[in-house]
Amino acid sequence: MSGGYAESGDARGTFLGHPKGLFVLFFAEMWERFSYYGMRALLIFYLVQHWMFSDSEASVIYGAYAALVYITPVVGGYLADRYLGQRKAVAFGALLLTFGHFLMAFEGDGAGQADPAINIFWLALAFIIVGSGFLKANISVIVGQLYTRTDIRRDPAYTIFYMGINLGAALGAIVAGWLGQTYGWSYGFGAAGIGMLLGLVVFVWGKPLLVGRGEPNDPQVLEKKVGGIKFEWLLYILSFLTVGLVWLLIQYQALVGSLLGIAGAILVIYVLYTAVTKLAPEDRDRIFAAMFLIFGSILFWALFEQAGSSLNLYTDRSVDRNILGIEVPASVFQSINAIYIVLLAPVFALLWTMLARKGLEPSAPAKFGLGLIQLGAGFLVLVAGALAAGTGNLTPVLFIFLIYLLHTTGELCLSPVGLSAMNRLAPSHMASLIMGTWFFASATGNFAAGLIASAVGAEGAGPERVLEVYSTVGWVAVGVGVAVIVISPLIKKLMHLDTLADDNVGDDLEGQSEFGDPQSAGIHPTTKP
Repeated sequence: MSGGYAESGDARGTFLGHPKGLFVLFFAEMWERFSYYGMRALLIFYLVQHWMFSDSEASVIYGAYAALVYITPVVGGYLADRYLGQRKAVAFGALLLTFGHFLMAFEGDGAGQADPAINIFWLALAFIIVGSGFLKANISVIVGQLYTRTDIRRDPAYTIFYMGINLGAALGAIVAGWLGQTYGWSYGFGAAGIGMLLGLVVFVWGKPLLVGRGEPNDPQVLEKKVGGIKFEWLLYILSFLTVGLVWLLIQYQALVGSLLGIAGAILVIYVLYTAVTKLAPEDRDRIFAAMFLIFGSILFWALFEQAGSSLNLYTDRSVDRNILGIEVPASVFQSINAIYIVLLAPVFALLWTMLARKGLEPSAPAKFGLGLIQLGAGFLVLVAGALAAGTGNLTPVLFIFLIYLLHTTGELCLSPVGLSAMNRLAPSHMASLIMGTWFFASATGNFAAGLIASAVGAEGAGPERVLEVYSTVGWVAVGVGVAVIVISPLIKKLMHLDTLADDNVGDDLEGQSEFGDPQSAGIHPTTKP
Protein backbone atom coordinates (compact mmCIF):
# COMPACT_ATOMS: atom_id res chain seq x y z
CA MET A 1 0.00 0.00 0.00
CA SER A 2 1.42 3.41 -0.98
CA GLY A 3 0.12 6.90 -0.28
CA GLY A 4 -3.08 5.58 1.34
CA TYR A 5 -4.12 3.49 -1.68
CA ALA A 6 -4.66 -0.26 -1.58
CA GLU A 7 -2.84 -0.71 -4.92
CA SER A 8 -0.01 1.14 -6.58
CA GLY A 9 -0.69 3.03 -9.77
CA ASP A 10 1.19 0.31 -11.66
CA ALA A 11 -0.91 -2.54 -10.24
CA ARG A 12 -2.82 -3.12 -13.52
CA GLY A 13 0.32 -2.99 -15.63
CA THR A 14 2.29 -0.30 -17.41
CA PHE A 15 2.62 1.00 -20.95
CA LEU A 16 5.69 2.94 -22.08
CA GLY A 17 6.81 2.82 -18.46
CA HIS A 18 3.67 4.50 -17.08
CA PRO A 19 0.52 3.15 -15.41
CA LYS A 20 -2.10 2.15 -17.98
CA GLY A 21 -4.52 4.46 -16.19
CA LEU A 22 -2.54 7.43 -17.51
CA PHE A 23 -3.51 6.52 -21.06
CA VAL A 24 -7.17 6.14 -20.10
CA LEU A 25 -7.00 9.73 -18.84
CA PHE A 26 -4.98 10.77 -21.93
CA PHE A 27 -7.63 9.58 -24.38
CA ALA A 28 -10.58 10.73 -22.25
CA GLU A 29 -9.11 14.24 -22.03
CA MET A 30 -8.07 14.19 -25.70
CA TRP A 31 -11.67 13.59 -26.78
CA GLU A 32 -12.99 16.16 -24.31
CA ARG A 33 -10.60 18.77 -25.73
CA PHE A 34 -11.58 17.66 -29.25
CA SER A 35 -15.19 18.48 -28.48
CA TYR A 36 -14.50 21.71 -26.57
CA TYR A 37 -12.12 23.26 -29.11
CA GLY A 38 -14.10 21.96 -32.06
CA MET A 39 -17.16 23.76 -30.73
CA ARG A 40 -15.08 26.83 -29.77
CA ALA A 41 -13.72 27.16 -33.31
CA LEU A 42 -17.25 27.47 -34.67
CA LEU A 43 -18.99 29.40 -31.88
CA ILE A 44 -18.33 33.00 -33.00
CA PHE A 45 -19.38 32.17 -36.58
CA TYR A 46 -22.50 30.36 -35.33
CA LEU A 47 -23.50 33.41 -33.29
CA VAL A 48 -22.94 35.86 -36.17
CA GLN A 49 -23.96 33.85 -39.23
CA HIS A 50 -26.73 31.63 -37.87
CA TRP A 51 -28.28 33.48 -34.93
CA MET A 52 -27.63 36.87 -36.58
CA PHE A 53 -25.99 38.58 -33.63
CA SER A 54 -23.81 41.56 -34.47
CA ASP A 55 -20.06 41.15 -34.13
CA SER A 56 -20.19 43.21 -30.95
CA GLU A 57 -23.02 41.20 -29.34
CA ALA A 58 -21.48 37.88 -30.36
CA SER A 59 -18.11 38.84 -28.87
CA VAL A 60 -19.63 39.67 -25.48
CA ILE A 61 -21.56 36.37 -25.47
CA TYR A 62 -18.37 34.52 -26.39
CA GLY A 63 -16.45 36.26 -23.59
CA ALA A 64 -19.13 35.51 -21.00
CA TYR A 65 -19.20 31.86 -22.06
CA ALA A 66 -15.40 31.52 -21.80
CA ALA A 67 -15.39 33.28 -18.41
CA LEU A 68 -18.02 30.94 -16.97
CA VAL A 69 -16.05 27.92 -18.23
CA TYR A 70 -13.16 29.11 -16.03
CA ILE A 71 -15.31 29.98 -12.99
CA THR A 72 -17.26 26.73 -12.60
CA PRO A 73 -14.19 24.49 -11.99
CA VAL A 74 -13.77 26.26 -8.63
CA VAL A 75 -17.12 24.83 -7.54
CA GLY A 76 -16.62 21.48 -9.28
CA GLY A 77 -13.21 21.07 -7.67
CA TYR A 78 -14.60 21.85 -4.23
CA LEU A 79 -17.42 19.30 -4.54
CA ALA A 80 -14.96 16.67 -5.76
CA ASP A 81 -12.50 17.30 -2.93
CA ARG A 82 -15.16 17.45 -0.25
CA TYR A 83 -17.70 14.84 -1.31
CA LEU A 84 -17.76 13.15 -4.73
CA GLY A 85 -14.13 12.35 -5.44
CA GLN A 86 -12.58 13.21 -8.77
CA ARG A 87 -13.67 10.09 -10.70
CA LYS A 88 -17.40 10.56 -10.07
CA ALA A 89 -17.10 14.29 -10.75
CA VAL A 90 -15.36 13.68 -14.09
CA ALA A 91 -17.93 11.06 -15.15
CA PHE A 92 -20.82 13.39 -14.25
CA GLY A 93 -19.16 16.32 -16.01
CA ALA A 94 -18.56 14.23 -19.12
CA LEU A 95 -22.24 13.22 -19.17
CA LEU A 96 -23.35 16.87 -19.00
CA LEU A 97 -20.82 17.84 -21.67
CA THR A 98 -21.97 15.09 -24.03
CA PHE A 99 -25.58 16.22 -23.67
CA GLY A 100 -24.61 19.87 -24.18
CA HIS A 101 -22.56 19.24 -27.30
CA PHE A 102 -25.31 17.21 -28.92
CA LEU A 103 -27.85 19.96 -28.11
CA MET A 104 -25.62 22.35 -30.07
CA ALA A 105 -26.48 20.37 -33.22
CA PHE A 106 -30.13 21.62 -33.08
CA GLU A 107 -30.07 24.59 -35.45
CA GLY A 108 -33.75 25.43 -35.62
CA ASP A 109 -35.34 26.81 -38.79
CA GLY A 110 -32.78 29.54 -39.49
CA ALA A 111 -34.99 32.45 -38.46
CA GLY A 112 -32.25 34.00 -36.35
CA GLN A 113 -32.94 35.12 -32.80
CA ALA A 114 -36.70 34.96 -33.41
CA ASP A 115 -36.43 31.16 -33.62
CA PRO A 116 -37.56 29.49 -30.34
CA ALA A 117 -34.72 27.00 -30.89
CA ILE A 118 -32.33 29.67 -29.60
CA ASN A 119 -33.39 28.61 -26.09
CA ILE A 120 -31.98 25.16 -26.86
CA PHE A 121 -28.74 26.87 -27.86
CA TRP A 122 -28.55 28.72 -24.53
CA LEU A 123 -29.29 25.46 -22.73
CA ALA A 124 -26.52 23.70 -24.67
CA LEU A 125 -23.99 26.33 -23.57
CA ALA A 126 -25.20 26.00 -19.97
CA PHE A 127 -24.70 22.22 -19.98
CA ILE A 128 -21.21 22.62 -21.46
CA ILE A 129 -20.25 25.25 -18.85
CA VAL A 130 -21.43 23.21 -15.85
CA GLY A 131 -19.99 20.01 -17.30
CA SER A 132 -16.61 21.71 -17.75
CA GLY A 133 -16.78 22.74 -14.11
CA PHE A 134 -16.87 19.12 -13.00
CA LEU A 135 -14.36 17.78 -15.51
CA LYS A 136 -11.79 20.50 -16.26
CA ALA A 137 -9.65 20.44 -13.11
CA ASN A 138 -10.54 17.06 -11.64
CA ILE A 139 -9.24 14.83 -14.44
CA SER A 140 -5.81 16.45 -14.07
CA VAL A 141 -5.83 15.66 -10.35
CA ILE A 142 -6.30 11.93 -11.04
CA VAL A 143 -3.15 11.97 -13.19
CA GLY A 144 -1.10 12.99 -10.16
CA GLN A 145 -2.82 10.42 -7.95
CA LEU A 146 -1.45 7.58 -10.06
CA TYR A 147 2.05 8.40 -8.78
CA THR A 148 3.64 8.87 -5.36
CA ARG A 149 4.84 12.41 -4.68
CA THR A 150 8.49 11.40 -5.09
CA ASP A 151 7.99 9.36 -8.28
CA ILE A 152 10.31 10.82 -10.93
CA ARG A 153 7.74 9.88 -13.60
CA ARG A 154 5.29 12.57 -12.46
CA ASP A 155 6.58 15.38 -14.69
CA PRO A 156 6.85 13.14 -17.78
CA ALA A 157 3.31 11.91 -17.04
CA TYR A 158 1.92 15.44 -17.10
CA THR A 159 3.87 16.10 -20.29
CA ILE A 160 2.19 13.09 -21.94
CA PHE A 161 -1.20 14.24 -20.63
CA TYR A 162 -0.51 17.78 -21.90
CA MET A 163 0.17 16.35 -25.35
CA GLY A 164 -3.25 14.67 -25.26
CA ILE A 165 -4.89 17.99 -24.45
CA ASN A 166 -3.30 19.75 -27.39
CA LEU A 167 -3.70 16.85 -29.81
CA GLY A 168 -7.43 16.87 -29.07
CA ALA A 169 -7.59 20.67 -29.40
CA ALA A 170 -5.86 20.62 -32.79
CA LEU A 171 -7.96 17.76 -34.19
CA GLY A 172 -11.19 19.29 -32.88
CA ALA A 173 -10.59 22.63 -34.58
CA ILE A 174 -9.62 20.92 -37.84
CA VAL A 175 -12.35 18.27 -38.03
CA ALA A 176 -15.33 20.00 -36.39
CA GLY A 177 -14.36 23.38 -37.83
CA TRP A 178 -14.05 22.02 -41.36
CA LEU A 179 -17.31 20.02 -41.14
CA GLY A 180 -19.25 22.92 -39.63
CA GLN A 181 -18.17 25.53 -42.18
CA THR A 182 -18.25 23.19 -45.17
CA TYR A 183 -21.34 21.01 -44.68
CA GLY A 184 -23.38 22.75 -41.98
CA TRP A 185 -23.36 23.65 -38.29
CA SER A 186 -25.01 20.42 -37.15
CA TYR A 187 -22.19 18.38 -38.72
CA GLY A 188 -19.49 20.32 -36.87
CA PHE A 189 -21.26 20.38 -33.52
CA GLY A 190 -22.38 16.78 -34.01
CA ALA A 191 -18.74 15.76 -34.50
CA ALA A 192 -17.87 17.55 -31.25
CA GLY A 193 -20.67 15.65 -29.51
CA ILE A 194 -19.41 12.31 -30.84
CA GLY A 195 -15.92 13.19 -29.61
CA MET A 196 -17.22 13.90 -26.12
CA LEU A 197 -19.23 10.67 -26.10
CA LEU A 198 -16.07 8.74 -27.01
CA GLY A 199 -14.27 10.45 -24.14
CA LEU A 200 -17.00 9.38 -21.72
CA VAL A 201 -16.94 5.80 -23.00
CA VAL A 202 -13.14 5.59 -22.64
CA PHE A 203 -13.29 6.97 -19.09
CA VAL A 204 -16.03 4.59 -17.93
CA TRP A 205 -14.40 1.61 -19.68
CA GLY A 206 -11.03 2.37 -18.12
CA LYS A 207 -12.22 2.69 -14.52
CA PRO A 208 -10.45 -0.53 -13.39
CA LEU A 209 -7.14 0.80 -14.73
CA LEU A 210 -7.40 3.82 -12.40
CA VAL A 211 -6.90 1.38 -9.46
CA GLY A 212 -9.09 3.28 -7.01
CA ARG A 213 -7.79 6.76 -7.75
CA GLY A 214 -10.15 9.69 -7.49
CA GLU A 215 -12.65 7.93 -5.23
CA PRO A 216 -14.55 9.80 -2.46
CA ASN A 217 -12.69 10.37 0.81
CA ASP A 218 -15.73 9.28 2.80
CA PRO A 219 -18.14 7.17 0.69
CA GLN A 220 -20.53 6.80 3.61
CA VAL A 221 -21.37 10.50 3.47
CA LEU A 222 -22.66 10.03 -0.07
CA GLU A 223 -24.89 7.15 1.09
CA LYS A 224 -26.68 9.21 3.75
CA LYS A 225 -30.19 10.32 2.93
CA VAL A 226 -31.35 13.90 3.02
CA GLY A 227 -35.12 14.30 2.77
CA GLY A 228 -35.39 10.73 1.57
CA ILE A 229 -32.83 11.27 -1.24
CA LYS A 230 -29.34 9.80 -1.16
CA PHE A 231 -26.88 12.65 -0.65
CA GLU A 232 -24.88 11.75 -3.78
CA TRP A 233 -27.98 11.99 -5.95
CA LEU A 234 -28.95 15.24 -4.20
CA LEU A 235 -25.61 16.73 -5.29
CA TYR A 236 -26.26 15.63 -8.87
CA ILE A 237 -29.79 17.07 -8.81
CA LEU A 238 -28.64 20.41 -7.40
CA SER A 239 -25.82 20.57 -9.95
CA PHE A 240 -28.28 19.78 -12.72
CA LEU A 241 -30.50 22.62 -11.50
CA THR A 242 -27.46 24.92 -11.62
CA VAL A 243 -27.67 24.55 -15.39
CA GLY A 244 -30.81 26.71 -15.16
CA LEU A 245 -28.90 29.48 -13.38
CA VAL A 246 -26.12 29.39 -15.97
CA TRP A 247 -28.78 29.35 -18.74
CA LEU A 248 -29.90 32.72 -17.35
CA LEU A 249 -26.40 34.15 -16.88
CA ILE A 250 -25.25 33.36 -20.41
CA GLN A 251 -28.23 35.29 -21.83
CA TYR A 252 -27.61 38.35 -19.66
CA GLN A 253 -23.88 38.82 -19.97
CA ALA A 254 -23.84 41.96 -17.82
CA LEU A 255 -24.66 39.70 -14.87
CA VAL A 256 -21.48 37.74 -15.57
CA GLY A 257 -19.46 40.95 -15.54
CA SER A 258 -21.04 41.99 -12.23
CA LEU A 259 -20.39 38.54 -10.77
CA LEU A 260 -16.73 38.71 -11.80
CA GLY A 261 -16.31 42.24 -10.46
CA ILE A 262 -17.91 41.64 -7.06
CA ALA A 263 -16.48 38.16 -6.49
CA GLY A 264 -13.05 39.22 -7.76
CA ALA A 265 -12.91 42.22 -5.42
CA ILE A 266 -13.93 40.07 -2.44
CA LEU A 267 -11.36 37.42 -3.37
CA VAL A 268 -8.48 39.90 -3.76
CA ILE A 269 -9.34 41.69 -0.50
CA TYR A 270 -9.54 38.37 1.37
CA VAL A 271 -6.19 37.15 0.00
CA LEU A 272 -4.44 40.41 0.83
CA TYR A 273 -6.05 40.61 4.29
CA THR A 274 -4.92 37.07 5.03
CA ALA A 275 -1.42 37.82 3.81
CA VAL A 276 -1.07 40.99 5.89
CA THR A 277 -2.63 39.72 9.13
CA LYS A 278 -1.83 36.03 9.31
CA LEU A 279 1.43 35.36 7.49
CA ALA A 280 5.07 35.76 8.37
CA PRO A 281 6.82 38.60 6.49
CA GLU A 282 8.44 36.39 3.85
CA ASP A 283 5.24 34.45 3.11
CA ARG A 284 3.37 37.76 2.96
CA ASP A 285 5.84 39.09 0.39
CA ARG A 286 5.45 35.92 -1.68
CA ILE A 287 1.68 36.42 -1.79
CA PHE A 288 2.23 40.01 -2.97
CA ALA A 289 4.49 38.66 -5.75
CA ALA A 290 1.86 36.04 -6.69
CA MET A 291 -0.85 38.72 -6.86
CA PHE A 292 1.35 40.83 -9.16
CA LEU A 293 1.67 37.88 -11.54
CA ILE A 294 -2.07 37.17 -11.30
CA PHE A 295 -2.97 40.73 -12.31
CA GLY A 296 -0.48 40.53 -15.18
CA SER A 297 -2.14 37.36 -16.42
CA ILE A 298 -5.51 39.15 -16.76
CA LEU A 299 -4.08 41.47 -19.44
CA PHE A 300 -2.40 38.56 -21.19
CA TRP A 301 -5.56 36.43 -21.46
CA ALA A 302 -7.71 39.43 -22.40
CA LEU A 303 -5.56 39.86 -25.52
CA PHE A 304 -4.59 36.24 -26.16
CA GLU A 305 -8.25 35.13 -26.24
CA GLN A 306 -9.00 37.34 -29.23
CA ALA A 307 -8.08 34.16 -31.11
CA GLY A 308 -11.54 32.63 -30.86
CA SER A 309 -13.51 35.84 -31.45
CA SER A 310 -12.19 38.93 -33.25
CA LEU A 311 -9.14 37.23 -34.79
CA ASN A 312 -11.31 34.35 -35.96
CA LEU A 313 -13.67 36.78 -37.69
CA TYR A 314 -10.76 38.74 -39.18
CA THR A 315 -9.28 35.51 -40.57
CA ASP A 316 -12.63 34.67 -42.16
CA ARG A 317 -13.20 38.05 -43.79
CA SER A 318 -9.86 39.70 -44.41
CA VAL A 319 -7.23 36.97 -44.90
CA ASP A 320 -6.26 35.14 -48.09
CA ARG A 321 -6.94 31.59 -46.87
CA ASN A 322 -6.06 29.91 -50.14
CA ILE A 323 -3.31 27.39 -49.38
CA LEU A 324 -2.02 25.23 -52.25
CA GLY A 325 -5.18 25.96 -54.18
CA ILE A 326 -7.51 25.00 -51.31
CA GLU A 327 -9.70 27.55 -49.52
CA VAL A 328 -9.20 26.62 -45.85
CA PRO A 329 -12.15 27.45 -43.52
CA ALA A 330 -11.24 30.11 -40.97
CA SER A 331 -12.16 27.89 -38.01
CA VAL A 332 -9.45 25.39 -38.97
CA PHE A 333 -6.80 28.00 -38.15
CA GLN A 334 -7.82 27.64 -34.50
CA SER A 335 -5.72 24.46 -34.50
CA ILE A 336 -2.45 26.35 -35.08
CA ASN A 337 -1.91 27.32 -31.43
CA ALA A 338 -2.30 23.73 -30.21
CA ILE A 339 0.03 22.40 -32.92
CA TYR A 340 2.66 25.00 -32.03
CA ILE A 341 2.40 24.04 -28.35
CA VAL A 342 2.99 20.35 -29.11
CA LEU A 343 6.05 21.27 -31.18
CA LEU A 344 7.48 24.01 -28.97
CA ALA A 345 6.72 22.98 -25.37
CA PRO A 346 9.64 20.49 -25.27
CA VAL A 347 11.90 23.14 -26.80
CA PHE A 348 11.03 25.66 -24.09
CA ALA A 349 11.44 23.08 -21.32
CA LEU A 350 14.92 22.30 -22.66
CA LEU A 351 15.72 26.00 -23.09
CA TRP A 352 14.87 26.88 -19.47
CA THR A 353 16.89 23.91 -18.22
CA MET A 354 19.96 24.89 -20.28
CA LEU A 355 19.76 28.53 -19.17
CA ALA A 356 19.29 27.48 -15.52
CA ARG A 357 22.46 25.37 -15.63
CA LYS A 358 24.37 28.44 -16.83
CA GLY A 359 22.72 30.72 -14.28
CA LEU A 360 20.99 32.67 -17.04
CA GLU A 361 17.36 31.55 -16.67
CA PRO A 362 14.99 34.56 -16.43
CA SER A 363 12.96 34.85 -13.25
CA ALA A 364 9.22 34.11 -13.31
CA PRO A 365 8.30 37.85 -13.45
CA ALA A 366 10.80 38.39 -16.29
CA LYS A 367 9.27 35.49 -18.21
CA PHE A 368 5.86 37.15 -17.73
CA GLY A 369 7.27 40.32 -19.24
CA LEU A 370 8.70 38.38 -22.18
CA GLY A 371 5.32 36.69 -22.67
CA LEU A 372 3.52 40.05 -22.84
CA ILE A 373 6.10 41.46 -25.28
CA GLN A 374 5.67 38.49 -27.63
CA LEU A 375 1.90 38.76 -27.33
CA GLY A 376 2.00 42.42 -28.35
CA ALA A 377 4.50 41.71 -31.10
CA GLY A 378 2.11 39.17 -32.59
CA PHE A 379 -0.58 41.83 -33.05
CA LEU A 380 1.93 44.31 -34.46
CA VAL A 381 3.24 41.76 -36.98
CA LEU A 382 -0.31 41.11 -38.22
CA VAL A 383 -0.95 44.85 -38.52
CA ALA A 384 2.31 45.32 -40.44
CA GLY A 385 1.41 42.47 -42.81
CA ALA A 386 -2.05 43.85 -43.46
CA LEU A 387 -0.71 47.37 -44.13
CA ALA A 388 1.97 45.99 -46.45
CA ALA A 389 -0.73 44.19 -48.45
CA GLY A 390 -2.49 47.51 -48.97
CA THR A 391 -5.96 48.86 -48.23
CA GLY A 392 -8.70 46.71 -49.72
CA ASN A 393 -6.44 43.70 -50.22
CA LEU A 394 -6.55 40.46 -48.29
CA THR A 395 -3.85 39.91 -45.65
CA PRO A 396 -1.42 37.11 -46.64
CA VAL A 397 -2.07 33.98 -44.60
CA LEU A 398 1.59 33.90 -43.53
CA PHE A 399 0.83 36.62 -40.99
CA ILE A 400 -1.85 34.50 -39.33
CA PHE A 401 0.75 31.79 -38.80
CA LEU A 402 3.14 34.43 -37.41
CA ILE A 403 0.67 35.95 -34.94
CA TYR A 404 -0.19 32.49 -33.60
CA LEU A 405 3.51 31.63 -33.37
CA LEU A 406 4.32 34.71 -31.29
CA HIS A 407 1.22 34.26 -29.14
CA THR A 408 2.13 30.63 -28.50
CA THR A 409 5.72 31.43 -27.51
CA GLY A 410 4.29 34.13 -25.25
CA GLU A 411 1.87 31.62 -23.73
CA LEU A 412 4.74 29.19 -23.05
CA CYS A 413 6.57 31.99 -21.19
CA LEU A 414 3.55 32.75 -19.02
CA SER A 415 0.99 29.99 -18.55
CA PRO A 416 3.08 27.02 -17.27
CA VAL A 417 5.42 29.43 -15.47
CA GLY A 418 2.46 31.03 -13.71
CA LEU A 419 1.04 27.68 -12.58
CA SER A 420 4.43 26.69 -11.17
CA ALA A 421 4.86 30.07 -9.46
CA MET A 422 1.46 29.87 -7.77
CA ASN A 423 2.39 26.44 -6.43
CA ARG A 424 5.77 27.59 -5.16
CA LEU A 425 4.79 30.94 -3.63
CA ALA A 426 1.64 29.96 -1.72
CA PRO A 427 1.94 28.48 1.78
CA SER A 428 0.40 25.00 1.90
CA HIS A 429 -2.72 26.20 3.74
CA MET A 430 -3.36 28.83 1.03
CA ALA A 431 -2.40 26.75 -2.02
CA SER A 432 -5.95 26.05 -3.23
CA LEU A 433 -7.00 29.66 -2.59
CA ILE A 434 -4.12 31.09 -4.64
CA MET A 435 -4.61 28.57 -7.44
CA GLY A 436 -8.32 29.43 -7.48
CA THR A 437 -7.41 33.11 -7.72
CA TRP A 438 -5.13 32.31 -10.69
CA PHE A 439 -7.97 30.62 -12.57
CA PHE A 440 -10.40 33.36 -11.55
CA ALA A 441 -8.00 35.80 -13.22
CA SER A 442 -8.22 33.66 -16.37
CA ALA A 443 -12.01 33.98 -16.22
CA THR A 444 -11.74 37.75 -15.84
CA GLY A 445 -9.31 37.90 -18.76
CA ASN A 446 -11.68 35.91 -20.95
CA PHE A 447 -14.57 38.22 -20.14
CA ALA A 448 -12.39 41.27 -20.83
CA ALA A 449 -11.43 39.61 -24.13
CA GLY A 450 -15.09 39.64 -25.09
CA LEU A 451 -15.35 43.36 -24.33
CA ILE A 452 -12.24 44.13 -26.41
CA ALA A 453 -13.53 42.01 -29.28
CA SER A 454 -16.85 43.85 -28.98
CA ALA A 455 -15.01 47.16 -29.44
CA VAL A 456 -13.20 45.69 -32.45
CA GLY A 457 -16.49 44.63 -34.00
CA ALA A 458 -18.55 47.72 -33.18
CA GLU A 459 -21.35 48.46 -35.61
CA GLY A 460 -20.11 49.49 -39.03
CA ALA A 461 -16.51 48.58 -38.25
CA GLY A 462 -14.37 47.11 -41.00
CA PRO A 463 -10.87 45.64 -41.14
CA GLU A 464 -9.37 49.11 -40.62
CA ARG A 465 -11.00 49.25 -37.18
CA VAL A 466 -9.62 45.81 -36.32
CA LEU A 467 -6.10 46.87 -37.28
CA GLU A 468 -6.44 50.11 -35.34
CA VAL A 469 -7.42 48.28 -32.14
CA TYR A 470 -4.79 45.56 -32.70
CA SER A 471 -2.10 48.21 -33.12
CA THR A 472 -3.15 49.89 -29.87
CA VAL A 473 -3.33 46.73 -27.78
CA GLY A 474 -0.10 45.48 -29.36
CA TRP A 475 1.88 48.52 -28.24
CA VAL A 476 0.19 48.45 -24.82
CA ALA A 477 1.20 44.80 -24.32
CA VAL A 478 4.79 45.51 -25.41
CA GLY A 479 4.98 48.54 -23.11
CA VAL A 480 3.59 46.69 -20.12
CA GLY A 481 5.89 43.76 -20.84
CA VAL A 482 8.96 46.03 -20.84
CA ALA A 483 7.79 47.61 -17.58
CA VAL A 484 7.34 44.16 -16.00
CA ILE A 485 10.89 43.18 -17.01
CA VAL A 486 12.25 46.43 -15.55
CA ILE A 487 10.63 45.83 -12.14
CA SER A 488 11.07 42.04 -12.22
CA PRO A 489 14.14 42.18 -9.88
CA LEU A 490 11.92 43.78 -7.22
CA ILE A 491 9.21 41.14 -7.69
CA LYS A 492 11.84 38.40 -7.60
CA LYS A 493 13.12 39.84 -4.32
CA LEU A 494 9.58 39.57 -2.89
CA MET A 495 9.57 35.88 -3.82
CA HIS A 496 12.44 35.15 -1.33
CA LEU A 497 13.59 32.18 -3.42
CA ASP A 498 16.75 31.84 -1.31
CA THR A 499 14.71 30.84 1.74
CA LEU A 500 11.97 28.89 -0.06
CA ALA A 501 11.65 25.39 1.43
CA ASP A 502 9.24 22.48 1.28
CA ASP A 503 6.86 21.87 4.13
CA ASN A 504 8.17 18.97 6.16
CA VAL A 505 5.39 16.44 5.65
CA GLY A 506 7.46 13.30 5.69
CA ASP A 507 7.79 12.94 1.93
CA ASP A 508 11.46 13.94 1.54
CA LEU A 509 13.18 12.42 -1.45
CA GLU A 510 15.69 9.66 -0.89
CA GLY A 511 19.14 11.22 -0.58
CA GLN A 512 17.75 14.68 0.16
CA SER A 513 19.36 14.96 3.59
CA GLU A 514 22.76 14.04 2.16
CA PHE A 515 22.61 16.59 -0.67
CA GLY A 516 20.79 19.30 1.24
CA ASP A 517 18.87 20.20 -1.92
CA PRO A 518 15.60 18.54 -2.95
CA GLN A 519 16.41 19.03 -6.61
CA SER A 520 19.69 17.16 -6.28
CA ALA A 521 17.89 14.01 -5.21
CA GLY A 522 15.13 14.04 -7.84
CA ILE A 523 12.16 15.96 -9.18
CA HIS A 524 9.83 17.22 -6.48
CA PRO A 525 6.33 18.09 -7.75
CA THR A 526 5.83 21.21 -5.64
CA THR A 527 9.16 22.82 -6.41
CA LYS A 528 9.70 22.08 -10.08
CA PRO A 529 11.33 25.08 -11.77
